[in-house]
Amino acid sequence: MSEQLTFDVLIIGSGAAGLTLALSLPSHLQVAVISKDQLDSGSTRWAQGGVAGVLDATDSVDAHVSDTLIAGAGLCNESAVRFTVENSASAIQWLIDTGVPFTLDGIAEQGGDQRFHLTREGGHSARRIIHAADATGLAISDTLIDRAKEQPNLHLLHQYIAVDLITRDKLGLDGQACIGAYFLDKDNRKVAAITARATVLATGGASKVYLYTTNPDTASGDGIAMAWRAGCRIANMEFNQFHPTCLHHPLATSFLISEAVRGEGGKLLLPDGSRFMDRFDARGELAPRDIVARAIDHEMKRLGANCLYLDISHKPADFIRHHFPTILERCLELGIDIQREPIPIVPASHYTCGGVVTDHFGRTDIDGLYAIGETACTGLHGANRLASNSLLECLVYARSAATHIIDSLNSVPDIPDVPAWDASLVTDSDEDVVIAHNWDELRRFMWDYVGIVRTTKRLLRAKHRVQLLRQEIQEFYSHHRVTADLLELRNLVDVAEIIIRSALLRRESRGLHYSRDYPNPLPRAFDTVITAKHLRELGEL
Repeated sequence: MSEQLTFDVLIIGSGAAGLTLALSLPSHLQVAVISKDQLDSGSTRWAQGGVAGVLDATDSVDAHVSDTLIAGAGLCNESAVRFTVENSASAIQWLIDTGVPFTLDGIAEQGGDQRFHLTREGGHSARRIIHAADATGLAISDTLIDRAKEQPNLHLLHQYIAVDLITRDKLGLDGQACIGAYFLDKDNRKVAAITARATVLATGGASKVYLYTTNPDTASGDGIAMAWRAGCRIANMEFNQFHPTCLHHPLATSFLISEAVRGEGGKLLLPDGSRFMDRFDARGELAPRDIVARAIDHEMKRLGANCLYLDISHKPADFIRHHFPTILERCLELGIDIQREPIPIVPASHYTCGGVVTDHFGRTDIDGLYAIGETACTGLHGANRLASNSLLECLVYARSAATHIIDSLNSVPDIPDVPAWDASLVTDSDEDVVIAHNWDELRRFMWDYVGIVRTTKRLLRAKHRVQLLRQEIQEFYSHHRVTADLLELRNLVDVAEIIIRSALLRRESRGLHYSRDYPNPLPRAFDTVITAKHLRELGEL
């Protein structure tokens, strides 16, 4: 890669959000889509459940909006919720037209009019989840990548990890607009600039900040951390969703068991085989994820159990094979036959509900910089994401951002030359064990102190530890050549500190944030919004 490449649009991230945006832009624009690993290495590929939308005559926009607001525990932006839901049918139709092979229902399979099977998940009052068996994310990812490879204006670059955003003010120029980013080419270990008239952060969430997660290793909060360092507002990062049912097995530490298993009648069981969810919520297994995750966490701690169980074996074998082939196959590989026995499960970090503050077009506080998908905080999820709204958010906001980018590009000034990356004062490290140790320590104390149930004392301990780690990591970053592991660790420590500070500011329990010191919600919900500038003014950074 040369020292500076320039495109019309730079999209950092190749999941559902990034690829939807790329495919929604006109063919005369030159677009770079960057992946720090393989193009399909993000979280999209692993999404099992599906895409929520108003697709049936018995359903309604108001019902989907209501379910989302209830799950969001009073913190959703109702305008964002309605905007998303009202655009759900057209966004899903775009996926269908693009070629995603969603599961058909029985009528279609017998030669009737084409209809798609809709499932139901926790928190939904109707069947509105369109899916591709239990591997919806894989179907979407493969289809979008195939379509992207067919477009000559899309430049798909992988093995490039972003270092930091480039803004005009950082270069001493007028304005604060973003003009691209520096990237480490992982193959040749050199850093170069990629500039563009519009830069889009579609890098996913930050669940890798926790020791146990359903997410792939790429979920290290890169876009959130880069936007934070560039000066963007970050909101509601204390709301990290823990998926209630991650497979508990030493050889499958990040394999989730879809919420659709509970939606189709799966029962949560204690080690003695008895049910327990009815004691926590009248909706039982169909309660929102935050309630189910806390119930499982409570029962595991009460009993000293390593795991609990999810049982779908009472359903016919044909039903299980048809609806959950991926889960069935993976469990069989590990010696668990879900047709005959329950699945051992534990909660695990799953989804980042907060992120970079954006509007309906994905615009951030910095001109020319957009954020979409899990990287963004649109106001849709509030204090708890409703199941299968995440892929929908990727689609709706990617398509909306595309319209704004198309309308605004002609007014963007020419991109200036940017300085080459200066590595003259750094050396190669011979102590990479420091990175490995700090990575492990960070994720362990986040799990222990900033997990499903929190206390002020634990959060203050975590704040002290993360500040020490950040200083140590920053010193390492300043003196040694950057590597992919170092860049991810630097981003994770920034995100961890944002999560901890946000949790300390929320003196109540709401949605995914549960504090033993403040067990009740406040009468009025508010967003937690912080910026690096404000913390520097307080002398905290």
